[in-house]
Amino acid sequence: MTSEISKTGGETGEIGPDDFHATLHSLRVWDSPLPGFDAGSAPGEPLTLFREWFVHAARAGQPEPHTMSLATVDGEGRPDVRTLMLHDADARGWHFASHATSAKGEQLALRPEAALGFYWPAVGRQVRIRGRVTACGPEESRADLAVRSRGALAAALTGRQSEVLASAEELLRASEQAWERAGAEPDAPAPTWTRYVLAPAEVEFFQGDAARRHTRLRYRRPAEGADWVRELLWP
Repeated sequence: MTSEISKTGGETGEIGPDDFHATLHSLRVWDSPLPGFDAGSAPGEPLTLFREWFVHAARAGQPEPHTMSLATVDGEGRPDVRTLMLHDADARGWHFASHATSAKGEQLALRPEAALGFYWPAVGRQVRIRGRVTACGPEESRADLAVRSRGALAAALTGRQSEVLASAEELLRASEQAWERAGAEPDAPAPTWTRYVLAPAEVEFFQGDAARRHTRLRYRRPAEGADWVRELLWP
């Protein structure tokens, strides 16, 4: 039986290996014009360029440009990665938040080194960041949650992130209770909610090129507080 996928994205049959490979190999990237990037005129530090690229991607129609991948390492040295949202980027570094008791929170407590990855296919650009992560204090962590939506507060109040879930019904009950509390107590505390800041030691900007002559510019800080070194990399 030939598998099909409806126009709305729903499956009407089981997808087999042939369907998967045919779809995979039919995909193309960067069929539309891409912006240029003159690495020689890039600023002396990466934050300014990141902000410029971020705003450009958003204005170019890139959906959710603030989503990023966060890579950490567990206690056994095994890498882990997930997608989450950027909360800020300033002189201190790149900000994000999670529960300290989540898998990522526990991994960062054991080994506070991490990497971030942004991919904006609408403009063929990537940004990769590596550095040391610091957990902010309770006041700043609470302020991070206070400016977010009721849904974000409800999710934080639900808690137990990364724990084994017995059933979908258990999540539904806990979520409904958290939504009610978030509405009644917009300042309700979520003790394990933590804001983190990744202070960059290395930031790479990648501009894709249809002819595969990609531009890669790396900012590298030889030591904490030292001036940034800029290097072009082979694609």
